[in-house]
Amino acid sequence: MLPPFAPEPYVDFSQDEPRSKMLAALEKVASELGRSYPLWIDGQAVTPGATFDSVSPADPDRVVGIMAKSNTDLADKAVRCAAEAFKEWSRWDPDARARILIKGGRIMRRRLYELAAWQCYEESKSWIEAYADVCEAIDFLDFYGREMMRLAGSHPVTPFPGEENELRYIPLGVGVVIPPWNFPLAICAGMTTAALAAGNAVVLKPASTAPVVAAKLVEIMHQAGLPKNVLNFLPGPGGTVGDALVCHPLTRFISFTGSREVGVGIFEKAAKVRPGQIWLKRTVLEMGGKDCIVVDETADIAAATEGVVASAFGFQGQKCSACSRLIAHKDIYDELIDRVVARARELTIGDTVTPDNLFMGAVIDQPAYKKMNEYIKVGQAEGRTVLGGGKVPSKGYFVPPTIIADVAPDARIAQEEIFGPVLAVIKFKDFDDGLAIANGTEYGLTGALYSNDRLRLERARHEFHVGNLYFNRKCTGALVDVQPFGGFNMSGTDSKAGGRDYLQLFMQAKSIAERW
Repeated sequence: MLPPFAPEPYVDFSQDEPRSKMLAALEKVASELGRSYPLWIDGQAVTPGATFDSVSPADPDRVVGIMAKSNTDLADKAVRCAAEAFKEWSRWDPDARARILIKGGRIMRRRLYELAAWQCYEESKSWIEAYADVCEAIDFLDFYGREMMRLAGSHPVTPFPGEENELRYIPLGVGVVIPPWNFPLAICAGMTTAALAAGNAVVLKPASTAPVVAAKLVEIMHQAGLPKNVLNFLPGPGGTVGDALVCHPLTRFISFTGSREVGVGIFEKAAKVRPGQIWLKRTVLEMGGKDCIVVDETADIAAATEGVVASAFGFQGQKCSACSRLIAHKDIYDELIDRVVARARELTIGDTVTPDNLFMGAVIDQPAYKKMNEYIKVGQAEGRTVLGGGKVPSKGYFVPPTIIADVAPDARIAQEEIFGPVLAVIKFKDFDDGLAIANGTEYGLTGALYSNDRLRLERARHEFHVGNLYFNRKCTGALVDVQPFGGFNMSGTDSKAGGRDYLQLFMQAKSIAERW
């Protein structure tokens, strides 16, 4: 019998043992940079000839890995081969499928520091952000394995005289999984293994800025005993390979995490029935947010300061849950800005593969760097810059923490997802006004309220329209099965990753009756 699920604990990198293990892992990974990684199609490693480099955002001259590059013909082959593999995999005992996930989680645990170090190189994640990403991946595998065991077999229905009736959950078919780059192991592993545990075959198209970490996931799942033909690995451009996978008539569902623009495009393409397609495709979409923290005049200002800074600038603000709007009551507005600015000035920034255990690294690539700096210019015209600029490394894509005060609720930097370390500060006059501002975007992913007013907290439970709501804590850092994660409105389909309903998104219910 498996022990109950519990989230993987974090470490403290100020302590000697975890610090020395992380430094050793960084040294090990450094010796493996620049290796080549194949595609995987129908259980075979494929090297078609075309390649692309995955580089480090902190040093674009540093090649993390050389990836085989897929194309539309290979995408077609991968889906067709996955459809064949599905026939056998779907008949596996669900408990046996689940045990592969549990085994994969154990392998990740043994390689935890190494997998974190890969993210420091490929993503410029801080040590603790990278470590937490691997912990979340372990949690997904441990939790989804147990969930598949729970969902296996017959489920209760109302008895009827003279008949045996049952309801079973069965897998859907071939799933296309398109994960984001910002949680290259955790979200990639969660999306992929949930679909696999449910009995589906998967074509995984990783983000082009984080393919090496995704390749490590494939390696671990093979080592854990997953049949190699069940998980096809297809790095390549989203505009061609991704579209070919989404539009393929044998694709049964698409699981996507990324931008609103791409997610809406997938939703539209998946809705069209293609020649030879005999089902309506299911989409599971998580598309980002314009998240906020609301601080009222009764709040603990010191606690709110720490929560805002951690939420806004952790991993360079490159989280769909990151705080990009601080909505502060007029009576504490100036004090809170002063405290947040002072705390943000203390943050360290640089190449996270150094021994310095820095708080912030580089943003993911040159297009992101350009976009963020364009938004900073927009913000300078829309508000008062109270923090910006500052010394950063000359090499790499570094954007320092930026805070812009006196922003109107309908300003561009208060409405559009920037996905970087840019915080807009908005003043509210009373709680009704604060809630209206918080809800006043097209998104609805995460939000937080710092308050010691019980009636306001209770109102927010019902009126603060986000999928993940937090009281008197930061708005990032959801834990598997503790805070199931997913949002409303243009933040996606509220899939609640890491929740007890999630696996059922990759299955369908079958009712069976036998009359005696």
